[in-house]
Order: sequence, then structure tokens, then C-alpha cells
Amino acid sequence: MTKQLMRVTTHDQLPSSTEVVVIGGGIIGVTAALTLAERNIPVVLIEKGSIGAEQSSRNLGWIRKTSRHAQDLPLAQAADELWQNMAKRVGLDVGYRQQGIMFLANTESLLAWHESWLNATATLAPGSRLLSNREIEERIPGGREKWAGALYTPSDGRAEPDIACSAISIAAMNKGATIIQQCAARTLSFSAGKISGVVTERGEIHCRQVLLAGGAWSRRFLGNTGVSLPTLPVICSVLRTTPMDGPTEIAVGAPDFSFRRHRDGGFIITQRGKVDAPITLDHLKIGWQHRQQFRTGRQYLNVRFGSHFFNDLRLARRWNSQQQTPFESVRTLNPEPNRQLNQDALNNLGRAWPIFSGACIAEDWAGVIDVTPDSLPVIDYVDSLPGLTIACGFSGHGFGTGPAAGQLAADLICQDTPIVDPAPYRFTRFH
Repeated sequence: MTKQLMRVTTHDQLPSSTEVVVIGGGIIGVTAALTLAERNIPVVLIEKGSIGAEQSSRNLGWIRKTSRHAQDLPLAQAADELWQNMAKRVGLDVGYRQQGIMFLANTESLLAWHESWLNATATLAPGSRLLSNREIEERIPGGREKWAGALYTPSDGRAEPDIACSAISIAAMNKGATIIQQCAARTLSFSAGKISGVVTERGEIHCRQVLLAGGAWSRRFLGNTGVSLPTLPVICSVLRTTPMDGPTEIAVGAPDFSFRRHRDGGFIITQRGKVDAPITLDHLKIGWQHRQQFRTGRQYLNVRFGSHFFNDLRLARRWNSQQQTPFESVRTLNPEPNRQLNQDALNNLGRAWPIFSGACIAEDWAGVIDVTPDSLPVIDYVDSLPGLTIACGFSGHGFGTGPAAGQLAADLICQDTPIVDPAPYRFTRFH
């Protein structure tokens, strides 16, 4: 089904020029636009569909430092602070709650893995600690499983993806940004070897700088310019229950389920042990770059060959500024949820905490995640296309770090002191 989200009224008229064009109206794009507008830099954001309609509204809403790559932890910590002040900053509720996140371990080996992460990141002070089975029961009563332990970070939190992106975009417009929906970017324009504009389906807008924050579409857009971004798609299925009693306000992740409270009183649930990995032409072209990731994570991937391959194959990979693009053919990536995986998650959760056995599903959906070979995003300039900055490949972690990632992209565009060291996110690490 189509994910329900807060709708935003945006601008209708494409300006003839601006300083910065942001391509993509997800969490990264709208935060970058907000940051630029706050700095009084003229910015126009164009979105081929609706604001936040793809993965930015389809994720779990977790805002975590727990189990982040050590290189990614500073960005997560910076985002954590930004999320805490987001409602005040934008003047609207984004659903942020600092209720903690807990990762459960059902084996001693998994607990040891959590402990090794804790030891490796101790100097970064995320405030995490290990819990015993008794301490788990104290915080999440009514369970039937005997856990080996858990990794718990009380300062982690959550927000509501279906309202956060929209709220941030409204604030960006209130502070001077222009945002246009149903307006796909087609190609980049160049003058004297540098970007001079973006050709859209509504005409050309002249600019000095472009930020590409197109999520799972970024690889295809860049491919048309001759630049290869090594991202591959996976599909995560999610469900939301109707309002119900629950054992905790903490967001909880186990090996084969996760859950967290939704603002309406229900719970957002997914099967943490599996995502769908539909084969595409890109797997044949760049799959070798993901070989290590496949070896270590094969058990989490439901690899399949089917209609997704042919649907993707029908979409153009090369076009000019006068041709209709794939972004106009498919305004919103809206894959069918894997209801068996969702039911498995609900069953697994019901065995662990029986209160969920009677849960009723109010809504289910799926989202496409763009994954890089090392699961870290790219937030960097593209040297071969002067004037272009990209922020994509967030590998399922983009919502939580989104405010800091969008600000980092804005910092790079403005050549300001970056919010965190951008070195881990360099594009050149893949080339």
C-alpha cells in the first residue's frame, strides 16, 4: 500500500535562477535546504514526486548512536543534538522522543559482538552499556525469552518519519527556501566547465551549485552523467499496529524482530533478520564491489529474481534534456511489502512478549534502501562535475543522521567549517 504521510503545500513556479538547487525532497534534501535558507543563501529544492514520500517516510524512525560504525558515530551524535532541538527549530512537532534504544542478544556470541562495539567506541562516550537478562526484564516486563543480555543506550531516541520531513520542509519555506514538488530534474547544465544550472521537466533553472540528495535514484541520475555511484537496492518491509498496550517506550531490536512505539499508540514492527534483495542489472554491473558485504550478510538477504528486474530494465539509463526521464515515469518508489516477513516479525515478537500476540495490523508498507559497499553514505563533491555535491547511499541509516548529514552537505557547499569531519564519506574511497 502507499505509505500515508503529512502532505505539504509547496510552490508552483520554477524560478529562473538561484544560488543552490537541491535535487530530492527526502530528509537529507529538506534539512540541507533549511540550513541554507537559515544562512540566507537562495535555494530551490525540486522533488520529482512528493516531499518525503519514499524512504524518508518509510523507515523505522530510530535515531541511534548504538551500533554505528565508529567513523559514523560523530555524525550520529551531531544529529542526536539536532533532533533534540528540531521541534523548536522548525516550530512543528516531529515526533521526537528520547526514550532509548536496546539491542537484544539471544546468544553469548552476539552479546560479545555488542561488547566489542562498546569497547571500541568507549572514548566517543555514546552512554551505552550492557544489560543482564534481569535488567532487560525490569525495563521491558512481561517477556518469556531468556536473553544473554543487551546493549542499551538511554540517550537514543525516535521521531516520526511520516511528519518529520514535511515539518522540516515547511520550516525551510518559511525561512526563504523555494520547494517545488512534481518537478523532476533531467540533466545538469554546464558553462566554462562548471555547473551552471539544472534542466527540469518544467524548464531550466540557473544556479552555481547543486546538491544531489536523490536517495535510491541517485545512482541512475549520476549514471546519465557518466559517474558511477556503487549503490544497490534492498527492500525493507514494515508494519504498524493499531493502538495497544505495550511493555515499554524503549525502541527494541532483536535478531528477528524490532519494535518501537508510534505516536498514535500503536507499534512500528519489522523483521530485523531479513530484507528483500531483488536482483537488478546493477547487480551484474557492480555486484563485485559488494562481495564482502554479501559474504558477511548473506543470511539477512532474501535474494530473488523477478518482476523488479524487468521493471528496472525498462527504465532508461541514458537520456537528454528533452527526453522524459525515469523520474517522471515513476514518481514514487512504492514496492509491495513482504507480508510473510512482516507476519514472521509479529510472530517472533509475540513469542518473546505475548502481549503482542493479539496485535492488529493497521498499515503495512515497504521502502527501497540504497546500500553502499561499506554501508556508509557519500557526502562529498564530485570532482569530475565541478559544482556538484552529493549526499546519498545512506544504507538504511539516513533518517537518524539526516539533520547532520544535510547540514554537512550545506557546509561543504558553503565551504564552512563542517559539522563533523567529512573524511569517512569521501566519494573517492570507491574509485
